[in-house]
Amino acid sequence: MPALVSITGLYAAALALLYAALALWVVRLRVALKQPLGDGGHTRLQRAVRVHGHFAEYVPLSLLLLLLLELARLPAALLHGYGLLLLASRAAHAIGVARSPEHLGWRLAAMVMTCNLLAGAAALLLWLWLRA
Repeated sequence: MPALVSITGLYAAALALLYAALALWVVRLRVALKQPLGDGGHTRLQRAVRVHGHFAEYVPLSLLLLLLLELARLPAALLHGYGLLLLASRAAHAIGVARSPEHLGWRLAAMVMTCNLLAGAAALLLWLWLRA
């Protein structure tokens, strides 16, 4: 792997492991609840499916932005900060939503962090484009 994308690769790998763990959580609940499709009204399964779904919705774009920032040769400390915050935000979201009753503080903090990461990376990329 080129050294240029080594930071993105690190966080893509870590996030892929978290994604796999979330997928296994859904599968395990499906087997335990005998619910092969849909959620059957099971609150625990609904929560697991949404945690997994939110991850799938936000992480790909977030990783693409990280890759573009890395290709733009931003400082490694900034890239690691982005990657660590992304990983923390997705873990916090999973913790917050998985609980019943839901821990709204964890979920809210995770979504604020994720949205700020997306907006901040997009703004930085636009600023770099305007400077070029």
